[in-house]
Amino acid sequence: GMVLQEPAGTPSPSTAAGDAAAEVRLSRLRWVVLLLFSSYSLCNAFQWIQYGSINNVFARFYDVSAFAIDWLSMSYMLIYIPLLFPVAWLLDKRGLRLIALAGSALNALGAWVKLGSLKPHLFPVTVLGQVICGLAQVFILGMPSRIASVWFGSHEVSTACSIAVFGNQLGIAAGFLVPPVLIPNVEDVEKLAYHISIMFFMTAGVASALFILVIIVFKEKPPNPPSRAQASIQSRPTADYSYVQSILRLLRNANFLLLMVTYGLNVGCFYALSTLLNRMVIHHYPGEEVNAGRIGLTIVLSGMVGALLSGIWLDKTKTYKQTTLVVYIMSLVGMIVYTFTLSLGHLWVVFVTAGLLGFFMTGYLPLGFEFAAELTYPESEGTSSGLLNVSAQIFGIAFTIGQGQIMDRFGTKAGNLLLCSVLFLGTVMTTFIKADLRRQQANLENEQT
Repeated sequence: GMVLQEPAGTPSPSTAAGDAAAEVRLSRLRWVVLLLFSSYSLCNAFQWIQYGSINNVFARFYDVSAFAIDWLSMSYMLIYIPLLFPVAWLLDKRGLRLIALAGSALNALGAWVKLGSLKPHLFPVTVLGQVICGLAQVFILGMPSRIASVWFGSHEVSTACSIAVFGNQLGIAAGFLVPPVLIPNVEDVEKLAYHISIMFFMTAGVASALFILVIIVFKEKPPNPPSRAQASIQSRPTADYSYVQSILRLLRNANFLLLMVTYGLNVGCFYALSTLLNRMVIHHYPGEEVNAGRIGLTIVLSGMVGALLSGIWLDKTKTYKQTTLVVYIMSLVGMIVYTFTLSLGHLWVVFVTAGLLGFFMTGYLPLGFEFAAELTYPESEGTSSGLLNVSAQIFGIAFTIGQGQIMDRFGTKAGNLLLCSVLFLGTVMTTFIKADLRRQQANLENEQT
């Protein structure tokens, strides 16, 4: 089940670099591990947005405000912030398998708890289920770049990271598409409860099956390191590694700090847009719940294409800084176009502009992870990804609350203009990041050795 990745040359036993080069092999199991991770990440992301995509229906069923339903989405973001560091520490100390088991188990548990909330007075139970799913997300979001580095070769690592992010995006897409179809906006509360139960049962079944597969299939790491950079990390004595020192080094890395803020601004805008999309579309196009879901689906699907293309492009060109900047500028352009076409009264125009926005805004997600891995090598990818995600969650909560309040008082255009100004600030800050590609340099130096 092993294939040689690249010619190892004639290693000398006396040189560690030669030994590392001799051991570099790719495992065929890497694609199975990646697919399994993407699948349970998909299921967790679906549960994040399943309430928000039909905000008005759930608000009526549980007899709560639209803002309370928004908090079901924001709870994911809030839980992530304090728990990132303990989970990232666990990832470094105990490895991928334990984190995968915890993430998939909590995801299934949260899905089953939600089944106990099928009556209007049981809103606190659905909140508890969502909080457990939010806990699962902490064990999921920092994994893509770590799985890519531990399992994949240097010429496919960015593509693998894109596919790992892909699952999460596909889950958000399903979360926009499926709930409006399964749960029609009917007056009868009993019928509504029946339709909601179908969605909750399906989710719990899928989440449980994926947890069982993780137990059986998911391995810690391949028998051999897949790249010379990874071989170098694995050969380092564990005593040399201090988790606290690693975080302090990251926080002293000026380029990484800039990336952390700009990533947070971009992805925070995406979170706010996703959470509030149903409210925006219903405001301008009353009764179009299903199309609101389809517009969300369009944003995410076009973004998945963007994410995959940017991953392939990075593996081919290694132009991290230039690609990140271009995608950021186009996210800003897409947001401006979407803002000024939403109220024109033509749904097809909203579909086109939302697709353009999604292609670049969601396509930015794996770019940020991979650029961070380059800027911070040999620090753990789980820690750098985690810090990026914390930034995104903090900005996501702030923008969701801020945009929601502005929309209530001044209308949707004013709310979207807030996001446009944020993306403009992020674009300017991105120009100041220096392309200090340390992982790339390590691979080149090992090849020359």
